[in-house]
Order: sequence, then structure tokens, then C-alpha cells
Amino acid sequence: MSCGLLTVQKEPVPLKSIEVELEVRDHVATVVSTLNYENKEDKPLEAVFVFPLPGDAAVCHFSAKIGQTQIVAEVKEKQEAREEYDDALSSGQQAFLLEESEQSPDIFSLSVGSLPPGESASIRLEYVTELAVQADDGLRFCLPAVLNPRYQPWGRKTTEPIKMQDIVSICGMTSVPASLVPYSLSFSARVSSPRPVSKVESNCSLDPLQYLSTDQTQATVKLAAGHKFDRDVELLIYYKDVHQPTAVVEAGQASAEAGTLMGDPVVMVSLYPEFPQSVMSSTTACGEFVFLMDRSGSMSNTNIRSAKDTLLLLLKSLPMGCYFNIYSFGSTYEHIFPKSVEYSQQTMKEALKKVEQMEADLGGTEILQPLKHIYSQPCIPNQPRQLFVFTDGEVGNTKEVIDLVKKNSGSHRCFSFGIGEGASSALINGIAKEGGGHAQFITGADRMQPKVMQSLRFALHPTVVDISVTWDLPKEVSVTVLSPPITALFQGQRSLIYAQLSGQSSEAAEGCVTVKYSLAGHPSENQLHFSLRPAADTGLTVHSLGARTLIRSLETEEMLHSPQQDGGLKEKMVQLSVQSGVSSFFTAFIAVNKDDGEKIQGPLLCRYIPRPSIDTLLQLVFLQEASGCWLLDPALATVLGETKTRVKSLKPPTASSEVWATILALIWLHGFKMDAKDEWVLLAMKAASWLHAQNAPCVTECVEAGNVLLRCNVRKEALGL
Repeated sequence: MSCGLLTVQKEPVPLKSIEVELEVRDHVATVVSTLNYENKEDKPLEAVFVFPLPGDAAVCHFSAKIGQTQIVAEVKEKQEAREEYDDALSSGQQAFLLEESEQSPDIFSLSVGSLPPGESASIRLEYVTELAVQADDGLRFCLPAVLNPRYQPWGRKTTEPIKMQDIVSICGMTSVPASLVPYSLSFSARVSSPRPVSKVESNCSLDPLQYLSTDQTQATVKLAAGHKFDRDVELLIYYKDVHQPTAVVEAGQASAEAGTLMGDPVVMVSLYPEFPQSVMSSTTACGEFVFLMDRSGSMSNTNIRSAKDTLLLLLKSLPMGCYFNIYSFGSTYEHIFPKSVEYSQQTMKEALKKVEQMEADLGGTEILQPLKHIYSQPCIPNQPRQLFVFTDGEVGNTKEVIDLVKKNSGSHRCFSFGIGEGASSALINGIAKEGGGHAQFITGADRMQPKVMQSLRFALHPTVVDISVTWDLPKEVSVTVLSPPITALFQGQRSLIYAQLSGQSSEAAEGCVTVKYSLAGHPSENQLHFSLRPAADTGLTVHSLGARTLIRSLETEEMLHSPQQDGGLKEKMVQLSVQSGVSSFFTAFIAVNKDDGEKIQGPLLCRYIPRPSIDTLLQLVFLQEASGCWLLDPALATVLGETKTRVKSLKPPTASSEVWATILALIWLHGFKMDAKDEWVLLAMKAASWLHAQNAPCVTECVEAGNVLLRCNVRKEALGL
């Protein structure tokens, strides 16, 4: 899907500049984007602004300024908003309609009524979102470059067309050389936290971090001058003592009625359990890993290719001594082995050969029968079963599938992946929740591999059971939890709980929330005491995120019920969305400028961006042996970008070819693929373990020679050696 402000002829309205202000408070980000456009044509334009947002973002403000007129949008029921938009256009008024995509909750479209000739438009969008925790404890914020058109390969009218060979495709994102991007980006971030900010990193050049307080709990950072918006802007924010639990109480809206979500205070509790290392290291080298792959017709082309690449990465990353099997399904189902087999070089090669032959050729999406077959297989003693489900579609029997997973939740954990924009969130979230696992969504230009590797790391953790959350509050205060119950806890994964607090409390009053769980037979408890006094200057951020959390839960519930059973869930969601000013599937932002009389044109179309091609990382992964080593062969030299002769000539004489090849592969990963570390960290650990077992005396010499060969500067310690 192309993104940005487009005309009826699918041409981008010239974008002059973008201003983005990011405010990060601990792990919550408020993003204000202002996009300045100009109509350089001699006739009025109607345009559609299409853009992606994080799936759990809450859009809480939208406004537009045309000339000197500013219009602020309000949230209404979607059909009502569409009719109001159409009525405004037919009577010659400017109007704006902002709504979630029918296909995916993380794609929004904004219809801009009429932009007069020579006129400028300034579009302001505000949203709040939780920042995801990365494997190294950094909080990741990403500003997608696809907020705006980056090239126009078809029907381009500029005097200097961008040639297709100029376009670089990386990780699903298509970009062009910076010299061809005609607009500028102003980006600044302010970070504050109860804990010191230790560093902020980016894939783009930054000005030095400026601390605003001596305790380093507040800081600002900006993009370096001259940045062109030719790629995603990614920020990684690191705090000291990130695993400390926190609670933020936010005052209700003064104009809202007491007893309602917006009128009462809302608390956001952040839990980030740290499990004992002794428990974590004791059970990571075993398990029965069952992969269930959708091969229905809709998985064709890029989806099946991406899924096969992901299976390759998963199989290479499994620990020696575990068991595995691969099932695939459509209208029927198939399995690679009659039952799960022990992981070895031979079984891995056999599985990969069959995976490579897989096509999206099995018809419909019948997931129930293969699940029943998997559950009928006896579990292997001391090998906890971990089920990975990949699907892109909706099924007619979602509730039956979820009930089956729930019925078997005592014998396994289920990790689910929704692929593409049509995946059913009810199915994906439902089976992960009932299966005590973790759900991931891979949409648009997302790379599947990092998300799947995070889930594999979670699957290698011991299971946390008997999770309970209890509240201890003053007797005059009652609590209504807005978040769904916590069904799984994982090392490195933060759990958030939003709750509405009703009633009156004194300024000095305290509350307490206690989370109890059991890990590998050891009962554990995390307790957090917090002040009920509302924090200053948070606006309605916590309320917006709490409302969004409740709306998402209700949407999932609504999908699982028939229209006769829903008990007014849709009406409840619309009411909540309108009251909170937060968008939902059933509502839209609408703004009408009743003073303008410009006539406008018809609806717009979207165009599609090509997908990326070859991936050298996956080529290197493919060459790794099950034991963790690499062999010295011509294919490895090709991936490293070197000749076979040069690779062999620089090998230290005392090194075996496997030790040399493995160290070269590790240096290449650390030197050129750190942006994808989440994908290869497990197989790199396996390679380092293999090297330790060889007890080779020439490791230091090999690292030095490898750095010379690959023109890198990677230290031996960084490789885990």
C-alpha cells in the first residue's frame, strides 16, 4: 500500500516539510506530527492521506489548517461520519474524514475534502502508544518513512523520473537515494523517566544527547541537520534499572462525569519481572517444537516465501537435544514426520528440503483438524511442547479453535503469528491467550523474522503458572480493571495493567497491587506500592491508552460472538470511543469547514509498493550446520562478498576450515547485521558454544585475520569468545 497524500490520479500532493515532536514518559510515547503540503496545480484537489501506526496506538487528536482556517475533528460512529463527510462535499464544503482501514487496525486513511489551487495544508495528528521492549532492554520507537510517498514509479510527471534501479528495498521497506527525496524532516524527542536515561541510539545521525537535569532523568535529542526522510527513523531509549515496576495515576477529565472512564482517575501499572538466572538456564536446551504452517491459497507469493524463510531461521536456531515437527494445512493437512523427531543435522536437512518445496496450494483455512491431530500425539517426557501457529486468514470456527487450544493448555504453550492485513486478531490473540503463549502480528512491510525469534526465546523460558493480580486500596476507593487478565509472563516482556479508580481518597493515600505466580515450581510475588495522588502534566495519555486497551478487548470479544449474542458490544465500543476521543474500528474522526465553498472531486485509489528481493542474512543462515558451525565453501564466500581464493588465503595456518568459517560468519553478523540481531542472536550463541567445544588455540588470530578480510573491527569478546 502506498502512503502519503495522494490525488485522484494517484500522484502525491507535494510535501514541503514534516515536523515531528516526540515526548517519551518512561515507556509511553506521545507523537505529534505536522505535515505541510502545497497544491501547485491550477485546480482544487481531493486527496487521501494513508499512513501506518503501531497496532496498539491510540489516535487522540486530528486537525487540519487550510490557509488561516483551523478545523479540529471529533469522533463519531463510522457510518454517521461518512455520511456527514459526503453531505459536506456535496454542498461544497471542505471536510476531513479519518478512519481505520477495514483490513488492518494499524493503517489509517484520511480523506481531505478540497485543497484549493496554490493553497497550503497543514495536517496535525497526535497519537499515544506504548513502546515495545527489545531483547537488550531498549525501548524502541519507530517513525515510518512510509508516512509519505517516497517514489512514484508509474505515471510520474516530474522532469527527472526516478529509475527503478535507483530504488533500494531493505527488510520490506522501499527507499530511494536521499538526493531524490524533495522534503525535509524536523524531528525532536524529549525523554523523561523516574530512572536515569543512560543513552539514546538511532539508525540516523543524532545531535548529542542533552540532559535537562543533574540526575539525568530528563533529556532531549534531535536529528542531525540535513536529514532527508529516506528511511524509517528508529530511536532506542535505554534507562538504568529498567526492571523496576512502576505505577502512574492520572487525574480524570474535569469536564467528564465522575464514575465514567474519562471522569475518574486511571492507573497504569508496569510490571517487568526478572526471573532468577538459575531457573532460566536450567531448561533452555529442551522442548518439543511443533510448527503449524498455513498453506491456503491466500498465503501465495510473498507470504509463503516469508513463512518459509522464517521456518529456516527457526530450525537453525533450535537447541541440540530438542524434538521438532512441521505440519502444514489448508483444506487438508500434511506433516513432515509421522511424529516429532530428535533434532540433528540429518533431520534438520530433511525438514528444510521439504519446507523449500512447500507452496500455498492446499485450498482453504481448516486449522481445527491438524490441531486435533497434534493434541492426539503423546507428549515426550521432559520435553515441554511449544506450538507455533502461522496463518494469514480468518476461520469460520474461531471459537471452536480457541476452545480446543484452551482444553489442551495444560500440555503445551501456543505462540501465534498473524500474517498480512487480513489475519483475524480474534483468532491470533485468542489462541495465544488461552495457550499461555504470545501473539505477534506481521503486517505490511514488517519483517517476520525478528518477531518470531522473540517468541522462540520466550518458548525457551520455563512456563509461569498460577498468575493472579490483587489490589489493596483504601475502602472508599474501588477498582475496575480495563486490561484483559494476564495469562503469561516472560523474561524481558513487560506486562501493563490499566485500571479505573472510582471514589474519593486523601492526598496521602496509597494503593498496592500484588502479582503472584509460580515459576519452575517456585512461588514468586511482586508487590508494588504507589501513591494515589495523580501525577502532574500527563494530560489524558493514560486515559487514552486505557480506553484503547478496553476497546481492543471488546473488539476481540465482539468477533467471537454472533450478532445475536453480542449484547450491545458494538454500541458500548462506539460510546467509549466517542467519550474518550480515541478511534476504533466502528468510529471515525470527522471535521467540516462550514465556511468554505470549493467544489471537490471523487474518491481516490491506492497503489502498491514492490516487495524486497534477495536477503544475504537468510543465505548465511541457510549455510549453518545444525551443530552451530559453518563450512568453508564457495557459497559462504559469496555471502561474505569475497572471493573463494581470498577467503582461503587469509586463513591462519593452525585453524581448521570450520573454525575459520564460523568465526568469519560471526564477524560478518556483528559487523554488518546488528540491526537484525534479534533474528540471529540464538544461532550466534550456538556457534560460539560450538567454537568453545573445539578448544581451538587460534581463535584470537582468526578474529584478527577475519577483521582484516571483512574490513571490520569486531572484538573477540563481542562474539562471545
